[in-house]
Amino acid sequence: MSNATTGSSDSDPEALDRVRTSFARQGLMEYLGAQLTEVAAGRVVIRLRYRQELTQQDGFFHAGATSAIADSAGGYAGFTLFPAGSSVLTVEFKINLVAPARGDFLEAVGTVVRSGRTLTICQMEVFAVTGTQRTLVALGQQTLICIQPKTATA
Repeated sequence: MSNATTGSSDSDPEALDRVRTSFARQGLMEYLGAQLTEVAAGRVVIRLRYRQELTQQDGFFHAGATSAIADSAGGYAGFTLFPAGSSVLTVEFKINLVAPARGDFLEAVGTVVRSGRTLTICQMEVFAVTGTQRTLVALGQQTLICIQPKTATA
């Protein structure tokens, strides 16, 4: 596996830097305390440490926090394959919450399934992690759109 500093050997370093720069501008990820921990071509991992402020009434991570990091992990996985100057928007996503999200932190893994010229499909997995134990808590699919830069007209 690669890490956020180096990426994988087949990754475009400029694309990986664009992901890191864009992630750093995300107000919600900063507010939640989410961290970008891995960036490679077609794959991004985001972690979110447990805090009481991120829970629902029974002490589990709230589905909103789980969904937010899943959406960003998938979106940035797709963005790693987009051309320079473009931007990414989520068109839609579906997420299944398959187990209570309880752990020291959540780890969202976004993986590109198919990257197209305009639409990209990603898989999103979220794991609750305690020590060495990882439990799948959410599984989803996402469609992204690549927004091309506007060209100047005469």
